Amino acid sequence: MQDPSVTTKWGLVATLKAEAPAILDFCAWHLEQGAHRLFLYLDAPCPAVLPHLKAHPKIRVIETDAAHWQKRRGRVPQKHQVRQSLNSTRAYRRQAGDLDWLIHIDVDEFLWSQTPIHSQLGALPPDVLCARVRPLESLAGGQDVFKARIPQSPEQDTVAARLYPQFGPYLRGGFISHVQGKLFVRTGLDDVDLRIHNVYVDAQENPAATELADVDLCHLHATDWTHWLQHYRYRLQKGSYRSELRPSGARAAAGVTLHQLLSQIESDRGEAGLRAFFDEICADSPDLRAKLDAEGLLRRRELPLTQLRRKHFTRFS
Repeated sequence: MQDPSVTTKWGLVATLKAEAPAILDFCAWHLEQGAHRLFLYLDAPCPAVLPHLKAHPKIRVIETDAAHWQKRRGRVPQKHQVRQSLNSTRAYRRQAGDLDWLIHIDVDEFLWSQTPIHSQLGALPPDVLCARVRPLESLAGGQDVFKARIPQSPEQDTVAARLYPQFGPYLRGGFISHVQGKLFVRTGLDDVDLRIHNVYVDAQENPAATELADVDLCHLHATDWTHWLQHYRYRLQKGSYRSELRPSGARAAAGVTLHQLLSQIESDRGEAGLRAFFDEICADSPDLRAKLDAEGLLRRRELPLTQLRRKHFTRFS
């Protein structure tokens, strides 16, 4: 265990494609949580945010334009998942020398803990090389209201059916987004390749891993119906609902992927069918809150993002 008088330094790396307020909300929140360094790879131009990022002493911003990728790879990697992994690995290998731990997360994910994250990481034994944080998924339209994943057990599908009668058995842990979470990785290791949800050290996946149970990854996967629908097509074709992802939950036995499920819903019932899916799985409602609470899965996590943005980036209007 690390000497308690020495403060553990942690940081994050993110590949961002968002508007300036969302990027600054993300940065402000994690600076408030004690991040020592933020490595931000802009996957799309955002001129409005650049002066604010470049002026902050704890932020390193890299614009990944065509010239950037031409110099590094000879061409722009087509899949954004590949770009994320390359950026994260680069940050680990070349930029994280003054950190003890580094984590890759996305612009809609927010680390939340009641106790300082640095103290939890500092308390880990030195032989622990990576520590997983698990996600909470936001209830769309709610204010700081989240659901936890349904734990793996023989009753998992039964619980899913109680919570989400139509579509629950087709989901992993009752989530439409990922349940794997993200990994803090101890710095200073050789031959490291960071992936979106995992890490390879000397070609070994997630060696000497543990769970950081007291840190949540609050995932704002859908803030409301309009937001979800705007992102739906991209996610279906290239993102978290894409066709090559494996089926899970009860759908695994039938070989039904989330891509197939959503495509079938849309084919049969159009936008009205998608809205019915969204309302059952994603939308905040008194009924869903009550059912989640009964199952011990309702979580309230305050995220005063606008307030913190104004605190840390006072010149942004």
